Amino acid sequence: MDITAMSEAQFIFLMLVIFQFKQLFGDYIFQSAWMVNGKTKTGVDFVFPLTVHVLIHALTTLAIVLIVNRDLWLLAFVDFTVHFAMDRIKSSPIMMGRFTDMTKQSYWIPFGLDQMVHHLTHYFIIWQLLNYR
Repeated sequence: MDITAMSEAQFIFLMLVIFQFKQLFGDYIFQSAWMVNGKTKTGVDFVFPLTVHVLIHALTTLAIVLIVNRDLWLLAFVDFTVHFAMDRIKSSPIMMGRFTDMTKQSYWIPFGLDQMVHHLTHYFIIWQLLNYR
């Protein structure tokens, strides 16, 4: 598949589908219970499990970016940084992670915010890839 021969609309659609799968695999299929539970720890104990989780996302983004435009490899670092910050805010027991009752709206709002931030990050990356392909 030659992405340089695609129209802008085709390219955007393909990237949206690819990043949607990236999100599914990174946040749901490849995220272990150790990562999920580790992200909620206090002190510095959250750092390693969260870093492993976020590296899965960043390395997947890096693979996508390298296929489209190797010069934009730093976009993987953007994904890493935003994902790390958002997941910590969502999971921290002193921030949004204190809302753990899945039957309440206070749980679902941070969850939705987390997913929205991840998707907006992907849209930014796609926009950069489109502008510099």
